[in-house]
Amino acid sequence: MPTRFALLTVHCLLIHISLLAADSWPQFRGPGGDGIAQNQTIPTDFGESDGVTWKTELPGLAWSSPVVADGTIWVTTAIERVPTAEEKVELLKKNGIEERKFKQLSIAKSIDLQLIAVSLQNGSIQKTIALTSIESPDAIHSLNSYASPTPVIDDKYIYCHFGTYGTFCVDRANGKMIWQRRLPLVHSVGPGSSPYLLKNMLILIQDGVERQYVTALDKSTGTTLWEVDRPEMDAPTGDQKKAYSTPIAITDKNGRDQLICMASQWMVSYAPETGKEIWKVYHGKGFSVVPRPVFSDDIVYFSTGFGKPELWAVNVDGSGDVTDTHVAWTVKQGIPAKPSPLIHDDLIYVVSDNGVASSFNTKTGDQVWKKRIGGAYRASPVLACDNRY
Repeated sequence: MPTRFALLTVHCLLIHISLLAADSWPQFRGPGGDGIAQNQTIPTDFGESDGVTWKTELPGLAWSSPVVADGTIWVTTAIERVPTAEEKVELLKKNGIEERKFKQLSIAKSIDLQLIAVSLQNGSIQKTIALTSIESPDAIHSLNSYASPTPVIDDKYIYCHFGTYGTFCVDRANGKMIWQRRLPLVHSVGPGSSPYLLKNMLILIQDGVERQYVTALDKSTGTTLWEVDRPEMDAPTGDQKKAYSTPIAITDKNGRDQLICMASQWMVSYAPETGKEIWKVYHGKGFSVVPRPVFSDDIVYFSTGFGKPELWAVNVDGSGDVTDTHVAWTVKQGIPAKPSPLIHDDLIYVVSDNGVASSFNTKTGDQVWKKRIGGAYRASPVLACDNRY
């Protein structure tokens, strides 16, 4: 039976970060969700054969990031039953997909979604937890996977999200399933938004083709606490309404707690306890938004996604539609569609998809420097030891 396998080498990087048993990297983009590794020591040069401590081969294919707690690395994966070329064509036709899109899409006959625990110390596999099996999953983009959202950890549990294919709460100590939910969604090119823990809630951005909304689940039971539809969008098709961003939580200078959730065309702030909209800003026709926003000094910074990516800075102390009143600045050139931005010492760093790194003054948006580093990039920059990686 043909399956797809990946060699997970990110473990080696985590070892070099010198994470101790008490340290953690519990969610997408790290402890603060901002790509900053505090008090870590990382070499400035490492590679496939340089400085590798260990390497462990894992089954399946996944673009999700590893998360770390208590000396264990947790990763999700999707093991695909791969069709032949002829079967692929038939499956895509059966799904009603236009022939002109066949080359850019991938599809599996079935997928097994798993959670794997790996020792941080030596790379040995500690647990393999079967979460669910899906027959005849939807097609995804050939550059995506069925396991792209990054899981999130709290004190006892790990929460895994696979978009339309399910959300799972697992006890980290014994590997038992605590609860599971399935919230159907048409992703068009596969899942991407990672789950986010806030107080007693698991927050999910569910921006699909047919419906776009944000929901909060009770993290103990998986029951829905609230859900809210996104603002109305001006787009000819649902493909230009979908998005794949991950939320952040902030507190503004007035003491208001806010849940910041990026969408196609809109950036929206919600009241975390109820989902009530606090403010929104229209950022244009950007869609399929991937980058996670960052926050500093009462300003949220975000990339606007596919189309013509722009970098926006918006003051968060407003209410209602703040498009005409609270935009501090925008940058329209050299901005990534996929990598998230990084903030440090009043500078915001971005790496464009085609390999140009830039920094901008967070107060004015003025460019400080720009350098071509080569290659193509989808990963986001991180900060450790005052170095940007």
